[in-house]
Amino acid sequence: MSTKTNAYKAIDAVVNIWTEEALAQRPGWGTDFFSGKMNADKGMVSQAIDLDRMLEMLDDAGIDKAFLIAAHSGRPGLPGCYHMPYEVVARACEQYPDRLHGLAGIDPFDGMHGVKAFEDAVTNMGFVGAHLYPHWFELAPDHRKYYPFYAKCWELGVPIQMQVGQSMVYSPDFPCQSVGRPISLDPVACDFPELKLIGIHVGIPWHDEMIAMAWKHKNIYIGCDAHRPKYWPQSFTHYINSFGQDKVIFGTDFPVLPFKRTIEDIDNLNLKPEVRRKLLRDNTLRIYGLDDQKR
Repeated sequence: MSTKTNAYKAIDAVVNIWTEEALAQRPGWGTDFFSGKMNADKGMVSQAIDLDRMLEMLDDAGIDKAFLIAAHSGRPGLPGCYHMPYEVVARACEQYPDRLHGLAGIDPFDGMHGVKAFEDAVTNMGFVGAHLYPHWFELAPDHRKYYPFYAKCWELGVPIQMQVGQSMVYSPDFPCQSVGRPISLDPVACDFPELKLIGIHVGIPWHDEMIAMAWKHKNIYIGCDAHRPKYWPQSFTHYINSFGQDKVIFGTDFPVLPFKRTIEDIDNLNLKPEVRRKLLRDNTLRIYGLDDQKR
């Protein structure tokens, strides 16, 4: 199914900003990790991609909007760790407000100062949600240090994405444990029943556990990014195409996955037409409260 035949365009809810300004903030392990372990195109990940070029790539894939991550990957000062400044993503979104939205990374060790900065990102800088990498802090999603941030997300009415499943060794000098078992979302969903929790990266190798959490809790959702749809577990594809069709949102984790090939992979899954639209667009609009925007 060609994306050109569809009357709607997709929303990519998990995108890393790759401009020259953003790459200047990142540590040196990125190119080898993305091109090696994650098999991304080395020519692409080793150089900056300006916003105009990225928008051309999105257009070529039939993608309308992208959510850019201001990633907070560990505690600055530790090997391989960095915080993408909120301002870098905010400036990009200000240039293309109809196409780009920001996700504010959180570091639980920032405490209440971090909570205040996150609140400012949402209320004054236009960010639409939070983003979390639990493994970089070696604290499972149900750890108490995250709770002030969860409470603020609930208060502001914004979702929080977090990586679940196995994590990789990103920086050789700072290997991280895989602390993001999907089951650790269970107590969070019980304590914050109205907070929208999105487990990104599918949850592999605990994808069935992730499906169970999304089935149990009305406020838990799944992001399908970072793993090529061509190789998704059969149970996950079945879930999307049946009883989980309202619970999964599309993402690439670009540049881990390229935009156009990922859409082509999804089209080769032969999803029901209404399921394809929910996955690629409608679920994200609903979960992020963007339903009132022009479709």
